Amino acid sequence: MQNIKWFAFVAILLFACKQKQLDPIKETKNQFDSRTRNAIIYTTADSTQLRITLVDTSRFTKHAQPLETETCVFVDSTQTFQTFLGIGGAITDASAETFAKLPIDQQQALLTAYYDPRKGIGYTLVRTHINSCDFSSESYSYVQDNDLELKTFNITHDKQFRIPLIQKAIATAGSDLTTYVSPWSPPAWMKDNNDMLHGGKLKPEYFQSWANYYVRFIKAYESEGIPVWGLTVQNEPMAKQLWESCIFSAEEERDFVKNYLGPTLEKNGLRDRKLIVWDHNRDLMYHRAQNIFNDPEAAKYIWGMGFHWYEDWSGGNQMFDNVKRVHESWPDKNLIFTEGCNFPFEYEKINDWRWGERYGISMINDFNNGTVAWTDWNILLDETGGPNHVKNFCMAPIHADTRSGQLIFSNSYYYIGHFSKFLKRGAKRIAASASRSNLLTTAFINPDGEQVVIVMNPSGKLVKYQLMIGKVSTLIVAQPHSISTMLIQ
Repeated sequence: MQNIKWFAFVAILLFACKQKQLDPIKETKNQFDSRTRNAIIYTTADSTQLRITLVDTSRFTKHAQPLETETCVFVDSTQTFQTFLGIGGAITDASAETFAKLPIDQQQALLTAYYDPRKGIGYTLVRTHINSCDFSSESYSYVQDNDLELKTFNITHDKQFRIPLIQKAIATAGSDLTTYVSPWSPPAWMKDNNDMLHGGKLKPEYFQSWANYYVRFIKAYESEGIPVWGLTVQNEPMAKQLWESCIFSAEEERDFVKNYLGPTLEKNGLRDRKLIVWDHNRDLMYHRAQNIFNDPEAAKYIWGMGFHWYEDWSGGNQMFDNVKRVHESWPDKNLIFTEGCNFPFEYEKINDWRWGERYGISMINDFNNGTVAWTDWNILLDETGGPNHVKNFCMAPIHADTRSGQLIFSNSYYYIGHFSKFLKRGAKRIAASASRSNLLTTAFINPDGEQVVIVMNPSGKLVKYQLMIGKVSTLIVAQPHSISTMLIQ
């Protein structure tokens, strides 16, 4: 009987240890107050030399009830939300052509800056385009006219610049780099306006050929050593643009996914590729979700919804609540920010501080409203904001002056880096709340238990605040027009 009791005790103990190993984040949460020691602080600030610079290590002390006059940022790791996937940018023809014009040392500097997780900001996402887009030097597709069976399909065009750059990015970042793809337009002969530009719609008789086109592209890129994690159905499906574009109403996109694209991916062994709908602005995203996600035959093929930030550029009123509404209504679907950039391009304003702050505001709010991943537009453009075949020039976090062969880092690069450098795939967002509206904040807990707290001060005034975690706090100083990342160890 004693032996039986002993074996039972050992079995319970082993089971408890196993459970402890399976949930390191939970264990870290429960013990956090007793083992918290320091906040390691990295800051980027206007009118200083601080650029993701280690500025301080601040010690936590006991802190009970905060005073009404204190400014505080509260972090609660017992409340967890969505799982973080990654952050990155688009490798377009424009980025790749500009990259090819750089001296070898500057090419390596760019790769390190974006994709090296230790020396750079650790991008883990790449978006690229199927056929040409506005940030191509010309319009093109991968097949000859009227080739319904896609017998002439080839990606020779992309092998000159774009594919080599993506391959170099993968070599720098390693296996963690995730690529997804988006079309701007089908070939002209598949559309009712016989034009890759200026909107138009896909003709019904080409629905199946166009669905097959995605498969051919994915398999062609994967044969070049570029694994394709996912795809969007159509870039900006409600925009008639001067450049490559194609219109899909909500019902048309739903039916194309349900009857053609979804089944075609499945038939060709690509069912596990993440299919993303909408890929347009926040303004109409709820309507698109309502029409597609409420149809179970369409929704079963869909991983989530992509969105952009151009809904109200002039007024600066981002519609973050729409992101929240979609997340609340369909929590089983993922949200991914698929494109954003600053424009118009002005060379003399590359270092305008508002460019970076726009990224910080968007990223904090998008993550706080349920977004799992965030993708910038072009990773690199030249000194004109291009190349771009319709002169739709814009800003990028890094520009190359191809006349001098030098890279120009804007503050946008550093604002993005405050997220991408420190957040690890698999992190869980945790609760973070500021007691004053002049501070913006979000927070995550990485898979290893390290807490990452990001605080942005977009005001022109220095702000002192208590960073409070449970019953301990530490005093932090937020410089005017700054963003800081705190690693809690």
